[in-house]
Amino acid sequence: MRIINQTKNELLADQTLLANTFLARLKGLLGRRELSRGEALALYPCSSVHTCFMKFAIDVIFLDPAGRVIYLQENLIPWRCSPFVKGAVTVVELPAGSIRDSRTMVGDLLVFDDDRYGGADLV
Repeated sequence: MRIINQTKNELLADQTLLANTFLARLKGLLGRRELSRGEALALYPCSSVHTCFMKFAIDVIFLDPAGRVIYLQENLIPWRCSPFVKGAVTVVELPAGSIRDSRTMVGDLLVFDDDRYGGADLV
């Protein structure tokens, strides 16, 4: 699954895992040594995250039900928590530096697409 910042016409990730069950969200990125460029984890439903027990920093994008960016958390280092973001239903975790590199801003529209589903939005 790909994540595209439609507002900026910028590919954020071309290898996205979807964590949409309790167990998948609970595990998240735990046990991983890194998140490589082009990889992402999309958590749904979700309105806050933590990096306890993680070994690396991440960038975090919070989305409303329409896929609009409503909050950005850059370089969330291990053993920290994001704020609870009211109105967020999806959280995208990306390698640190991804927000800066893609110029993603509050108000941008992110689109999730997967060729297996005819390019349909999944979130």
